[in-house]
Amino acid sequence: MRVVIAMMKHETNTFSPVVTDWPRFQSWSGHLGDAALAAYDGTAMPFGAYLELARVAGAEIVTPLAAEAMPSGKVTRDAYDLMSDAILDAVRDGCDLVLLDLHGAMVAEHDHDGEGRLLEAIRQIAPDVPIGVTYDLHTNLSERMVDNCTALIGYKTYPHTDMYEVGKQIGQVMFDYMAGKCSPVTAWGQLPLMSQTLMQGTADEPMKTLITMARQAEQRPGVLAVTVFGGFPMADIPITGNSVVVVTDNDMALAEQVRDEILNTAWERRDEFIYRHRPLVDTVAEAKQLTDGPVILLDHADNVGSGGTSDVMTVIAEVLRQGLRDVAVAAVYDPQAVQEMQAAGIGATITLSLGGKTDMPSIGEVGEPLTVTGKVKVLNDGEWVCRGPMYTGVDVFMGDSAVFRVDGVDIVVTSRHHEPWDAGVFTSMGIQPEYKKYLLLKSRIHYRAGFAHLARHTLTLDGVGVTTSDNSILTFENVRRPIYPLDRINEV
Repeated sequence: MRVVIAMMKHETNTFSPVVTDWPRFQSWSGHLGDAALAAYDGTAMPFGAYLELARVAGAEIVTPLAAEAMPSGKVTRDAYDLMSDAILDAVRDGCDLVLLDLHGAMVAEHDHDGEGRLLEAIRQIAPDVPIGVTYDLHTNLSERMVDNCTALIGYKTYPHTDMYEVGKQIGQVMFDYMAGKCSPVTAWGQLPLMSQTLMQGTADEPMKTLITMARQAEQRPGVLAVTVFGGFPMADIPITGNSVVVVTDNDMALAEQVRDEILNTAWERRDEFIYRHRPLVDTVAEAKQLTDGPVILLDHADNVGSGGTSDVMTVIAEVLRQGLRDVAVAAVYDPQAVQEMQAAGIGATITLSLGGKTDMPSIGEVGEPLTVTGKVKVLNDGEWVCRGPMYTGVDVFMGDSAVFRVDGVDIVVTSRHHEPWDAGVFTSMGIQPEYKKYLLLKSRIHYRAGFAHLARHTLTLDGVGVTTSDNSILTFENVRRPIYPLDRINEV
């Protein structure tokens, strides 16, 4: 048996000004051929799970690509073609099975449905080859994605701590299919609902209930996989929105029944998927009154993990203005500032024009640096390994990085974008987060993987950025209409 195993992942924020070219993939994870195998062998990723299953089956393994970029703007055509061509060439060479580790929210310059385009192309080359796919919980699902694979599944956790488990689950379904032990059929449906990412945490309602329904359904005889997709709302494309997929062993009636039960429950609770804002000054003032820490402060509108620029200084400026002390910040993207700190050296007191280097035309914002005077505390290469429950075993490359201390606030400044989902973002920089009064994180929900267990309090700070949860700031021109909450809909 010859098995093609590949990873091609990107969560595209169509409002983001950050360019997603091949160098951006390389800066996080852009590996071809044997390098792809070496990078993800033994990791807790779907790619790693696929490798284990293929070896147990005694299969010949081909790994044409393992590529992922931090969320950002549309993927350039050149980058998309380079990655998809690598996978398609491997399929052309002949294979018995294809196992893909995809995201489900990739928008390319030439196609709003990057995953659907890839799967359709594979089917054109090899119409009968079995294809198994693992997707992110934030997938914007399309008919092309469903019709052009044999079976699919998505993560059931946000933060995504079950990537290995779901990869192994659908991978086993595919090997059972190859052995004639099952015959997967799929039912899926999409709601006219564009839920907000900040309200999709799987430990929170309403996702908690929906995920419980999915897990319970998977215990029923004949049900192979059930997935609740929250969708990714920062994509102005026709397929954006919540959906449900059910894979059964040749029982379409059962698949449709389970699908409808979950879809109906999600629609009944649609209003719980919408975030309510609060003035930034009030939330920071509340944080200042708290006496026990760590207190998690979320700068969620500038979350690079959803395509933010990670250099908006609005929230940090307010924290400094109100005089919060004993604060650790992760992370501000500013390669220029890092270079200036490197030139000054550890221990130097300097004045920086920090952050604010990136304009955000989609929301009418111009980058505004914050002038601060502080001390250079740490300088290093920004390389470390994820040891927490998310991306376990994966190497991290933040680029040359520094810690800049300003009035009791330690700011991690990086040369590459990185969302703080693992404590390594601090510990690699000499900061012990458990002893800080405040942890200011440019994150939404993924921070929970590395920091939720530390938090005595958690506050969302409504700042500025292209990952805002305020739909009134965004201009949607391509999303299918009507859709809730952009439109007030009473019935499905």
